[in-house]
Order: sequence, then C-alpha cells, then structure tokens
Amino acid sequence: ESSGNGSLSQKTSLPGHREVSSGVSVSFSTHSPSAVKEKLQPNKDTVFFRDGVRRIDFVLSYVDEKDGEKKQERRRAFEANLEKAGLELETEDKSDSKDQKTYFLKIHAPWDVLATHADVLKVKVPFKESDIPHGQDVPLEWLSRPFRLPEHIMNPEPDYFTYHFDKTKTDFFLIRDKDTFFPPSTRNRIVFYILGRCSYYKEGQKDKDKTGIKRLLSNGTYTAAFPLHDCRYWKRARNAECESERYNLYKHWARFLCFYKEQPLNLIKKYYGEKIGIYFAWLGFYTEMLFFAAVMGFICFTYGVLSYDDNITSKEICDPNVGGSIVMCPLCDKNCTFWTLNSTCHSSWQSHLFDNEGTVFFAIFMGIWVTLFLEFWKRRQARLEYEWDLVDFEEEQQQLQIRPEFEIRCTNRRLNKITQEMEPYLPLHSRCARYCLSGATVLFWISLILACITGVIAYRLAVYASFASIIGNHEGETGSHENKILLVGGLITPQLATSVTASCINFVIIMILNFFYEKVAIWITDMEIPKTHLEYENRLITKMFLFQFVNYYSSCFYVAFFKGKFVGYPGNYTYMFGKWKKFRNEECDPGGCLIELTTQLLIVMAGKQLWGNIQEALLPLMRNWWSSRKGRHNPENHYSRWEQDHVLQNFSQLGLFYEYLEMVIQFGFITLFVASFPLAPLLALFNNILEIRVDAWKFTTQFRRPVASKARNIGAWQEILNAVAILSVVTNAFIMAFTSDMIPRMVYLYAYSNSTSMKGYINSSLSEYRIPIKPQTMTEDSWLRHFNKTCRYRDYRHPPGHENEYSHTMQFWHILAAKMAFIIIMEHVVFVVKFFIAWMIPDVPSDVKARIKRERYLIQEYLHNYEVETLKLQLSASFITDPQSELSLTPDRHEMLSECL
Repeated sequence: ESSGNGSLSQKTSLPGHREVSSGVSVSFSTHSPSAVKEKLQPNKDTVFFRDGVRRIDFVLSYVDEKDGEKKQERRRAFEANLEKAGLELETEDKSDSKDQKTYFLKIHAPWDVLATHADVLKVKVPFKESDIPHGQDVPLEWLSRPFRLPEHIMNPEPDYFTYHFDKTKTDFFLIRDKDTFFPPSTRNRIVFYILGRCSYYKEGQKDKDKTGIKRLLSNGTYTAAFPLHDCRYWKRARNAECESERYNLYKHWARFLCFYKEQPLNLIKKYYGEKIGIYFAWLGFYTEMLFFAAVMGFICFTYGVLSYDDNITSKEICDPNVGGSIVMCPLCDKNCTFWTLNSTCHSSWQSHLFDNEGTVFFAIFMGIWVTLFLEFWKRRQARLEYEWDLVDFEEEQQQLQIRPEFEIRCTNRRLNKITQEMEPYLPLHSRCARYCLSGATVLFWISLILACITGVIAYRLAVYASFASIIGNHEGETGSHENKILLVGGLITPQLATSVTASCINFVIIMILNFFYEKVAIWITDMEIPKTHLEYENRLITKMFLFQFVNYYSSCFYVAFFKGKFVGYPGNYTYMFGKWKKFRNEECDPGGCLIELTTQLLIVMAGKQLWGNIQEALLPLMRNWWSSRKGRHNPENHYSRWEQDHVLQNFSQLGLFYEYLEMVIQFGFITLFVASFPLAPLLALFNNILEIRVDAWKFTTQFRRPVASKARNIGAWQEILNAVAILSVVTNAFIMAFTSDMIPRMVYLYAYSNSTSMKGYINSSLSEYRIPIKPQTMTEDSWLRHFNKTCRYRDYRHPPGHENEYSHTMQFWHILAAKMAFIIIMEHVVFVVKFFIAWMIPDVPSDVKARIKRERYLIQEYLHNYEVETLKLQLSASFITDPQSELSLTPDRHEMLSECL
C-alpha cells in the first residue's frame, strides 16, 4: 500500500515500473491491464484507480434515487464538463459498496491539468536542494531528548529552494517523477479548485447559478466530496518503504500518551496543508507559554494559602467579640432580617485565598506575559512562514481565491484597473443596504444577550429574597434573638449559593444562545457576499467573536464592575427597575465581590471547557463507534478506502474557525479577569494539553481528510488577541481597584491605622445607620426588636447625628483617589513595559531575514542563469542545418542546466 507522500527525495520511479498501493510490484512490460486488475482487485484499500497507476485525487459520492431525474441530469452535465477540463473519472457501482446504494466517482488529475492549474495558482515547487545551513547546536540538548520525535517524523521532506511553478519552464524544476512531483495535498487543492468552478449546465446554456460542487452538495446531487486518506490510521502500510503518513500522525501525535512530546508540525503541514499546520503550531506555542503563567498563578495562590493564618481582617470578622457584636442591616427588603457579621466568617477566609497582596503582582505579571506571548508568537510565525514558503502568499491569496458565490451572485461587471480585466462587483447601494441590515441584526442579538443577563440578575435578587425568607422563618420558629445568616450546607452563605446557581443558569443560557449565534453569524456573512475566502472568514470571525464576547463575559463584567457599586444606603436604597418592582440592587458579601467573580469565572470557564471536550471527544466517538468498528472488522477486500473515509465526519470550511474561537474565548478568561482567579491559567494549561491530542485524534481518526489550504498566519485572530491583551490591562486594573478590597485596606493601613496593622479595619469600613419609625422595607418583627437601635453597612458615610449624616466621609474620597491613582499607575507601568518589550523584540528574527534575502538572491541568480542557458540552446539550435529532435537535445540541455545550477 502506497502512502502517496510525493516526496522527491525518497523514491524515483523507473521507466515502465511502479509500486502500486496493494503492495504488488507490477511491470507493465510483462503484465496486461487485465492481469494487473486481477492482482489489484482482491485489495480495495487503495488510493489508486483500478489500473494501479493513476492516483485518486478526489472522490464524489451520490445515491441514485428513483425520482432523481434532475439530479442525474446535473451529474451527467457536471461530469462531462469535468472531463472537458481534463480530469479523468472512474465510477464504482453501487453493487460494490457495502450499503448497496451509494455510487463513488473517483477523480484523477493528469499531469497537464496539474501543471496548468499549478501555474495559475502560483504553486511553489522545488527547483534545487537548499545549501543554506539550518539548525544550531542547542546547549544541554540531551535534556530535550525525551520530548523529541524521530527526525524522519519531524522533517519528512528535504529543504529545497522553491519558485512559482511555470508550465513553460518545466525543465527548470526538479521533476524526477511527474506522478509524485505534486504531493497529494497540492493535488487535492487543485482538483477542489476545479470542482468549485466547474458548471453543471449543458452546452449552449448560460446559467451561472449552476456552478460549483458546493451547490451540487447543497441540493443533494452529490452526498459528499472529499480527498482520500492515504491508508488506515491504526495499521502500518504493507510496504515498509511506503510508510503511511496518517499512521505516523496517529502513532506519534494523536495518542494522548504522546502529550509530553513535541508536535510533528512539518508532517502535519505536509499532510493537511499549511492552514491546519499553523493552527496546531499556534495552539502548541500558546500551551507552552501557559506553563509559565500557570506556575506563577499557582505560586500566588499558594501564598494566599500560606498567609491564611495572618489574615487579621478575617480574624476580626470571625471573632465573637468583634464580628459577633456587629449587627448588620438587612440585605434585602421585607424578607431579610438583621444579622451578625461573624455569620460570613467562612466566606471571608475563602476570599482571602484570591484577594491578597500577591494578586496585585500576578495582575501586573499577566499584563507583561500577554505581551511576551504575542511578540514571541510573531517571531515563531515568521519562522514558519519562511520554512513553509509562505512569505509572499497573502497577496496571491487575496487576488486568486475569489469565492464562487461572489462570482455567481454579483452579475455586474467592471474593469479592474490593475489586471485590466472585467470582474464582478457589488454595487455601492446594495453593499450599504446589506451592511445596515447586518448591523441591525448584530445589535438585536447583542440586546438579546443583555436582556438574558438582566433576567439572570433579577433571578439573583428573587432567589436571595427566597433564601432570606427561609432564614426569617427559621429564626421565627426558634424564637432566637441571635441574628445570623443561616448557612446553606456547611460553608456556603445564601449570597454564595445564589451566585453559584445563577452562574450555572447563566452557563446554560450561554450554551443555548451559542446554538443560534452560529447560524445567525453565518447568515449575516453570507448576505454580505464577501469577495474572497479570506474576507469571508475575517467578517465571520468578527461577528462571531463579538457575539461570544458579550455572551461569555457580560456576566463577569456585571459582577466585577456593577454589583455592589450602586446600592445606596439604608433609607435610600437604589432599585433595579424602580421602587415599585421591589428589586433592590445587590450588595457584595462583607468579604468583597471578588470571591463571587471567582465563582462566576470558575463555573463558566470550567463548564465551557468540560462541555467542549465532551462535544469534541465523547460525542464523535459515540457517533462513529459503530462505523469505526465495522471498518476494522471487515476485510480489506470488502471495504474500500473511499468507503472507509465516506463514513467519517466531514471537515467543513469553518472547522478551524470553531477551534480558534474556543481558544480565543479561553484566552479572554485567563487575561481579562485573571486577577480574580490566579488558577485560571493552570486550568487552561490542563485543558490545552488535552485539547491538542483531542484535536489531533479527531483529524486523524474521525474526520475525512480536509482539502489542503494555505495560510501564512492566524489571520484576524491575531488582531483580536491584541485587542484582548490591551483590554485585559484595563480590566485587571479596575478589578484590583474596585472589586478587590486591596486598595481600601492599604489606605487604612498607611493613613488611618494607629498601630500600622490591620486591626480595626472592619470597624472602619462599616458605616452606622439608626433604625427610624417603621420603614416600608422592614418586617414588623424586625422593626420591633431593633427600633431606635443601629445597624452597620458597607460604606464610608457619616453616622446619624452628624451635621452631614449619611454623606460620604473624607476616607471615602481618599480611597477613591487611591483607586484612581492605582489604575493610572498600573496601566502606565504595564503599557510602558509592553511597548518597550514589543520594541525590543523584532517581529521577524534576524537570521530569518537574512535567509529570506539570501534565498531571494539565489533564486534570481538561478533564474538568470537558466534564461541565459536556454537562450544559448535556442541560438545554437537555430544554426544546425539538420534540425535535431527535441528528444536528442534534451540530454545536452539538462547537462548544461545542471552545470549551471
């Protein structure tokens, strides 16, 4: 069985002799075609036509329905046009398939078709082995040996100088075997390009809507279109010299036991194409950088645990003589009772684990880490662009890969000033109308998200009131006058219980809305009719990320920046929908709102990662289990290669879009709100180690082989990451200033404490309120027992009886000034360091720049010498009286060219 890797250096076919996929060496000088067919027929697990010579570059499948005359007509017209385009077809009858109803159309692109379209698409091909030295001696290389893979897996191809293929200069390139010159990934990309632009209307008709394989798939004419995997993933190819690339990927990359090994990026690129290779390179680099953030976050969390016993603030809250003697005002109207401060003892200890001095350091560290990650990725990306011949690819991609949908739906034509050719375009009035409708739809769905978040907030208020009602009834039944917040379980206060249940409900709403966002974003983008594939992806990325950003982060923004900030004070509370609705704005726990933000972030982030892994691993495994088992237990001669791939899942054009989106949303969690949860990078690290192998397993075992496509970088995701990185500095600065209690504690310690310690901070941070004649917001029983007494609440206001009673004290303004100063200082320090690091670290490594210039110089030199030698050959041939045939000139020509090169 041939792996079909197309390597130029591993094997050279001899004239009249070829290794076929069945492992049988067939000499065409001694075997007739019928004999060849007989030898090949027993083994159908092959990637070649029945003649054993022509490679299957693409497969189309269809079911011949009884009432499908229109579909039959479309197929006949489409296949006739494919043959006119030069493709060779071979059909497998439904009687040979396992289900006895599916036909398979195998497509082969001969040399002339490949050469023509490689010229059109400017495919880069090798013309000389590179003589630029690669690699440097790495100090302590022996330490990395356990993590390295074999050299033939890491670098499956030699390094070549490459140049855009030119059909008129075939003797300039290293064409040792035309059958293997273009690798399978390039072949299936070219065939898919032809399929996407081939019409299925009859000759003489002009119906441009009837064009492309995508429309034929959508209207059911064909059921699937895919290139073939080179062999089975779980078993080595029969011929040891033609080891399967898919098998190598599964053995060295897709198994979870390889989680500590490096990724074979060159093999991934060679088999799946540059676009998928770039994704796994980015995901691997992101995971490596997460290791440093995870270690630092774990250290900061450990500091919170070790300083647990030194937390004077929590000790005062838990002290019966301090916290037990402080009576707090009710946290809601009517149902809530007065309560003692020491009821929140456990939550104050929990809050200290995440809200301590180390949190400030970690927030600053993450601001710098984000910059280092993005800058070092740019360098890594630049190196991959050079190694994978993608340096000048973007311009070609924008010019050549016009979407067939744009060509079909845009009937207007105008002259392109650059190419001087007529091209389709979308009129300005149509474009503006589509953009306005798109913008209105986006605003509507964002408003829907905000409405759902508002509903969750209302739920929090109602549920907390219900908890308070239960507590009130409990207190009334016991007749106790000792006011305490009844704990839910052993350690959870009603506020924390409310936060947990609200977070779970919010997560469910997020998952439900995500189902609709995907369809809405695709519909809007299709309606705008982008011109190129790159433009289509960028617009879809922008819309989908905007939806996901609001969906996933809005609840965290509410807890971090709004909850407990607009409460008012007893006697003058602020209400969410007005006083007539009785929904009083939420207050923070006496230990601060940071622990609630931590809870929200943990549930949403961990829930998303858990659900994502279930979707990616368990569901596909269950869905394809029967098909996979069936494929393993059926003999090869009864279960063909195209049938084995047909039962696999289709990898859509937007497959990588969802993978990137998942990781970028995670990136937002670990950067935007990381000050509230230092363990977030550690959770992300564990998830990504699993994510790499799950994605690799899916690509290798669960998906059909994707059509290879090129990409020089991660596209619009780079700009989104940059925007999230900048926003994260702002959000973490505000979290430390307004959500954490760090600044109020520091102001008290250095400005108001008499003993330069935190003793007395709790009493200083609570204001006093005198219970007046029965207010509307208090129950009869509570008022009778506390009439003309005082209760405490979180704020800095003058006590009753003061000439400015219930107005803010000077300590409040000092703290506010300190908060604003902290925000300004932290942002400027981090931004200065960020920009200094970005300036110090060049985007392209100096050695890569030198290699690019050197290679361009050598290519121009070789091309010049080639043109000169070609001209000499032409001039010398013109003086020969007896013209020699092209065959007789070829050896001398190649000899002269080889001397030149």
